[in-house]
Amino acid sequence: MRIPAVLVAVITTILFAGCEHREGGHTTNPVVAVIPKGTSHEFWKTVHAGANEAGSKNDLEIIWKGPAREDDRDEQIKVVETFVARGVDAIVIAPLDDTALVPSLKEASGRGIPVIVFDSDIKWDGKTTFVATDNTRGGELAAREVGRLLDGKGRILVMRYVEGSASTMKREKGFLDTIASEYPGIEVVSSNQHGGATVEGCYKTAENLLAKYPDVDAVFGPCEPATFGLMKAIDDIDKEGTILLVGFDASDKLVEGLRDGKIAALVVQNPFAMGDLAVTAARSTIDGDDVPEFMDTGCTLITLENMDEPGNKELLNPPLDKWLNTK
Repeated sequence: MRIPAVLVAVITTILFAGCEHREGGHTTNPVVAVIPKGTSHEFWKTVHAGANEAGSKNDLEIIWKGPAREDDRDEQIKVVETFVARGVDAIVIAPLDDTALVPSLKEASGRGIPVIVFDSDIKWDGKTTFVATDNTRGGELAAREVGRLLDGKGRILVMRYVEGSASTMKREKGFLDTIASEYPGIEVVSSNQHGGATVEGCYKTAENLLAKYPDVDAVFGPCEPATFGLMKAIDDIDKEGTILLVGFDASDKLVEGLRDGKIAALVVQNPFAMGDLAVTAARSTIDGDDVPEFMDTGCTLITLENMDEPGNKELLNPPLDKWLNTK
């Protein structure tokens, strides 16, 4: 019995397509799951752009998925478990809790899926590498700027972020330790209040803190939502410039606040490089190459005076449009 030529062509196409996939339905490009702490803040959008750039230059399929809120531990665990069950080639994750994610990531590693941790560390030595800012140093930079601006004297407060977030906890500790050891003339009137994972929660906490301590000279916010919440609360009581704000991270609104004098300084990370390096490390690991245990993506103190310098301008304006449109 002769098979029609058209049918032969169809069968050949199907067989050839089958050769383009590995077991489990993956394309010939390795699949890397990138799991941020959340997906709403500008910081994570910049990480996403860097991850997409690395995926493009390293022939990887990038799947970006994370919880909407940065306090939804259960949702992040579910995302990890879904990718483990799928059998992706590597997991790149910013754990929103330094202990809660350990069992799921151990499961991934046990199934031969390498785990690259970025942004915020985890209490587990099974990760391939840790790609992040030196967060303690970032807190120290912020403290020294506060000390300089206040000439070593005054009253300040710190609004913390979320309990269990290793990155911000290190910034807070670096800040408070530096103030205590280097600036005995500065009094910390409050350092035990958490703003929470949303801008709304941070704003409400900032309002309450400023109502309780209206005569503070400076405040410190250890991340984007905390900094924005403090900026808005200070603006509401018309004390911008009177209460000095030193914050962490950059977004369009924070950069605008810096230029308008509502923010005295920002410690800015490099989230684009963070996404790029973490995904590139995943490619190296898949290929069997060694990677360092820790990769520092750096941080920079940016003020109104230096914000338009070329390197700082690039940090404040990463190429989001190009890489967030990349599949």
